[in-house]
Amino acid sequence: MFFHIKELQYHAKPSKPDPVFARQLQEVLGGQYGEISVMMQYLMQGMNTRGAEDKYRDLLFDTGTEEMAHVEMLATMIARLLDDAPFEDQKNAYESDPALNAIIGGSNPQHGIVAGLGAMAADAAGYPWNAKYIISSGNLLADFRANLNAESQGRLQVTRLYGMTDDPGVRDMLSFLIARDTMHQNQWIAAIKELEEREGDIVVPTTFPRKLEKSEVAYTLFNFSRGNASSKGRWASGPSMDGRGQFNYVAEPEPFGGAPKLKPAPFLFHDTPPKSMM
Repeated sequence: MFFHIKELQYHAKPSKPDPVFARQLQEVLGGQYGEISVMMQYLMQGMNTRGAEDKYRDLLFDTGTEEMAHVEMLATMIARLLDDAPFEDQKNAYESDPALNAIIGGSNPQHGIVAGLGAMAADAAGYPWNAKYIISSGNLLADFRANLNAESQGRLQVTRLYGMTDDPGVRDMLSFLIARDTMHQNQWIAAIKELEEREGDIVVPTTFPRKLEKSEVAYTLFNFSRGNASSKGRWASGPSMDGRGQFNYVAEPEPFGGAPKLKPAPFLFHDTPPKSMM
């Protein structure tokens, strides 16, 4: 059960209208790494948690529910950036000045036509939010690593947006979101470390028998690019990160299998016929 508290988690009020930045802000609302994505990702992972300790499920619901608040904050900020926006004045200005058109012609007409001066579940290019953006595998170690990536990408994008505006009200809200992303990255790292220690491995899934994998290539870096710069990394020599093997580097990889040769398809598929049939 969820319930809505009418007050925002944090302020979401710009100092002036800015329909162009409203469009840019759509990316961290409805983009691949936006707040809608992390909200749905954490809630779905929480709902799909089986057998794990309650603290992991609770953490997912705590964070997913907070992301609902961030969705509302961003939607409110976008709507307020569109409030009193002088669309007609802008239209007249950039129609008479191509240089100005290039600068402010980036407002999204769908904010007015489709959303009635409201936010949309879409990214900055207008592409609708897609459930394919989210990951919920049932394996918490894999999922928490996906969560860390989502928060890393999200924080990166919000910091870029911070530098693209000088509005103190917008920056204030973005500063709050950046700080929360700092916490969320730290919490997922902590949860990942805890699961790695508990499961005694770092390779997902930890439950697959190692004897069933081709152990002779489990810690080999194959040089499949020109040059050998990659041989100088930690991943090319020394103990593997899981402590179960030794990294090694193969400068000139040899193929393990022969060249494949497929038999002709049956005639009814009308592939290119073999030479013997022509």
